[in-house]
Amino acid sequence: MRWMSRAAAFALMAVAPCQAAFASGQPVPWGLGFQPGASPIKHDISWFHDALLLPVITVITLFVLALLLYVMSRFSAARNPNPSRTAHNTTIEVLWTVVPIVILVVIAIPSFRLLYKQDRAVNPDMTIKVTGRQWYWQFEYPDHGTFVIDSRIVRDKDGNPAGNPRLLEVDNRLVVPVGATVRTLVAGADVMHSFFVPSLGVQIYSVPGRLNETWFQVEKEGIYYGQCNQICGTDHAYMPIAVEAVSKAKFQQWLEEAKKKFAAAEPAQPVRVAAAD
Repeated sequence: MRWMSRAAAFALMAVAPCQAAFASGQPVPWGLGFQPGASPIKHDISWFHDALLLPVITVITLFVLALLLYVMSRFSAARNPNPSRTAHNTTIEVLWTVVPIVILVVIAIPSFRLLYKQDRAVNPDMTIKVTGRQWYWQFEYPDHGTFVIDSRIVRDKDGNPAGNPRLLEVDNRLVVPVGATVRTLVAGADVMHSFFVPSLGVQIYSVPGRLNETWFQVEKEGIYYGQCNQICGTDHAYMPIAVEAVSKAKFQQWLEEAKKKFAAAEPAQPVRVAAAD
């Protein structure tokens, strides 16, 4: 029993750094499963996967495996030298048609509810416009001024500070206040990109000529990382996203500094978009 206790303690020591990294909203080596949620939408997505999809697919997989093993044993050539010529069974054919339909309906109802909830922000507190460009992101805060923030990857040669995740850190993060319902308008300036932040449950395409909409609400302070997960060209792998959630007081302070810092930057070229349906 002593060696089992030591093994368990070692496992906990190995898992602890992974849990700390998960809590910061970023992937970890050998990570398994979803990142812990930090928004209401992410919690709903995790519930849909863990409480519904995973049990259903597990039961189906075990049932099919058991059925295959039974058929291999019961109807093998050794046990059936004279095979049956039965070609149809009405009861079985009705069951394997009706049961999958029932399963799909059970899955579809919460799925459609979740898709609808992700689609539109109800009474948003603020709006952010996200534009995907080759190959970086631009953030605008139309409710708070006309300044534009370019967000580019911090490469190794740029001297990424210790402690920041390699190939995920950016020079200018998307800063939002904790608890605010943030309506996010996403557009593309050149080719298709994808605005994807796993721990916030955000994944939406930036399409040239179209304005897509989603929303998120960060529940606690921290930095949440994502990436463009749409193959968009040469530097597709170098379009990380960093969302920093701060208190409302810190956000107001950052906002005043950002207006001064980015006021002299060249205005972004207008992106013509069509309103989402």
